[in-house]
Amino acid sequence: MLSSDELLALMRDVEAEDPIDYADLPCDEEALRSLVCTQVCEISEQAQILDASARERVLLAVAAKLVLENMVLNLRLLKSEDRPECSAEWFARWRGKT
Repeated sequence: MLSSDELLALMRDVEAEDPIDYADLPCDEEALRSLVCTQVCEISEQAQILDASARERVLLAVAAKLVLENMVLNLRLLKSEDRPECSAEWFARWRGKT
């Protein structure tokens, strides 16, 4: 099983290709990364009691929920910036139809 440090290293590699804009958040970026990796590894560890198929379904469901939550937060941000026209563009980009 992947350790949280190994996951953190992989996440940094992925983020190097697609950086996250932490902007002016009052949080330490590295602490946020570490917290997320620890939580994801805990979920993965808890899923180890399941058979491989069920474990895959659980982890995919967790990933899908996180992507959806991210999408909703991005759409709320666009709306708060009074940019409703960007919502349709953003959704099309996510669907790969840009």
